[in-house]
Amino acid sequence: MSSNIIETRELTKVFPGDITAVDQVSFSVKKGEIFGFLGPNGAGKTTTILMLITLLQPTSGSATVCDFDIVKNQHDVRCCLGYVSQDTAVDDDLTGWENLTLQAGFYHLSKKIATERIEEVLEMVDLKDRARDMVGNYSGGMRKRLDIASGLIHRPQILFLDEPTLGLDIQTRVKIWDYIEKLRTEKEITIFATTHYMDEADFLCDRVAIIDHGVIKALDTPANLKNALGGDILHLEIGKSDGPQLDEIRAKLAELPSVHDTKPENGKLLLYVKDGESSTPRIFSLLDKLGVSIESMLLKKPSLDDVFLHHTGRALRDESGNREEAMMSRFKMRRVRQ
Repeated sequence: MSSNIIETRELTKVFPGDITAVDQVSFSVKKGEIFGFLGPNGAGKTTTILMLITLLQPTSGSATVCDFDIVKNQHDVRCCLGYVSQDTAVDDDLTGWENLTLQAGFYHLSKKIATERIEEVLEMVDLKDRARDMVGNYSGGMRKRLDIASGLIHRPQILFLDEPTLGLDIQTRVKIWDYIEKLRTEKEITIFATTHYMDEADFLCDRVAIIDHGVIKALDTPANLKNALGGDILHLEIGKSDGPQLDEIRAKLAELPSVHDTKPENGKLLLYVKDGESSTPRIFSLLDKLGVSIESMLLKKPSLDDVFLHHTGRALRDESGNREEAMMSRFKMRRVRQ
């Protein structure tokens, strides 16, 4: 087996109506890493995962998971992975133990092995004391942890987590990610997680891919992605004046050696600068000479949100009613009817 547990080559999915959800995506995931797939709702994250776990047929391109082709070797692919979707799949009318017993049966585990595995995963997600309680009485965080435990019962080599902390409060989100890190360190499981919470990805992921409108815009470690912006970010809100227009102001600022790039954003001006503290006085002096007033300013270190803005031209959005969500809803309804 190669050192990469996932490899995709120009993977593409086009839905009816000529809607391209994933557009010639190519990337690889190394064994044992936590790989983050970052982007807003409708970016193509879920569609990519569904192709990798063999629940959606690619329109074109190819991919392998655990060295198995996702089209030609679907059964082998499914045997080596676990999957936890955005929507919890546990049954409220069963206990935690009964939910896991049902999941173990799907993988034809013997009663002895199933019991051992259930005790193991319940201990891992801190639900051993609530194993005999009805899941309908669980909190949202407990249900999500049980969902993760269900994805681990057969000891997969790779675990796919689609928005694992969506809709949870900040304390529960932190706990969930603690469990995810524990999986990687103690069980040597590769984690492929989608999220639009940039702070989570920055804290936990070894590498991240930023995807928007089905296209990967950037892929690297969080530190390298932030460092590539060139240092600090200066947010300026400039007042209206009779002086030069915004494009001319940006052109003049770009001539300064310390300014790497400039971008307008919602009436503000973003400057990517080297050593913001020493660069700011020179920037202010230039703007003053141009007759441009400064209404407010903020100097900060880059975040993954800034990286997303830099590569996509806008801030990370959290939209509903987009194209991919519509396609996924139809896909799920078809599966329910089958």
